[in-house]
Amino acid sequence: MKSYKLINNITGWVVLVFATVVYFLTAEKSGSFWDCGEFVAGCFKLQVAHPPGAPFFLIIGRIFTLLAMGDVTKVAMWVNFMSGLATAASIMFAYWSVTMLIGRVAFKDKQFTTGQVIAVVGSGLIAAACGTFLDSLWFSAVEGEVYALSQFFWSFIVWAILKWDEAAKEGDEYADHWLVLIAYMTGLSIGVHLLSLLALPFAALVYF
Repeated sequence: MKSYKLINNITGWVVLVFATVVYFLTAEKSGSFWDCGEFVAGCFKLQVAHPPGAPFFLIIGRIFTLLAMGDVTKVAMWVNFMSGLATAASIMFAYWSVTMLIGRVAFKDKQFTTGQVIAVVGSGLIAAACGTFLDSLWFSAVEGEVYALSQFFWSFIVWAILKWDEAAKEGDEYADHWLVLIAYMTGLSIGVHLLSLLALPFAALVYF
């Protein structure tokens, strides 16, 4: 079991690196058409974007604009890269969520054979690859918009819900600490976009 967890964790980080490289190489080099120019300017000057404002997105974006090192022609590129990095992280958590769900079926007898490990990890990799190159996800991953960062929060919250359920089933007395983390991340996500609130009905489904 320990070797499987190690392999699964390492593979998840490999997924993150691969997706990050894909999105970095394909990111917009300047502002994209529609709201992206407004968000890039808002991040650079810490201004107020259109309602509801997305304040947490702008704060994180401001940090990434500092990577331009004073070159204003690179500001948009770095905000776009923030979206790519956030989407890559969401793919990583999606990978871990898939392997967690499939592992419940494959490892229900507590046997971790080589074939079962390959099947579970392979299934997660297929899901991660599909997610990485999913047109709608890729579209948001290469431009300075709120949807990529919101997708990260959604993926993280879903993963945390599954970790909470797993810990509760194992009888962990601190399992409910995951609920505190879920609530905290949900609160942060509201400062980006309301999309991640769609993960909360999943918690009710898992509990049911």
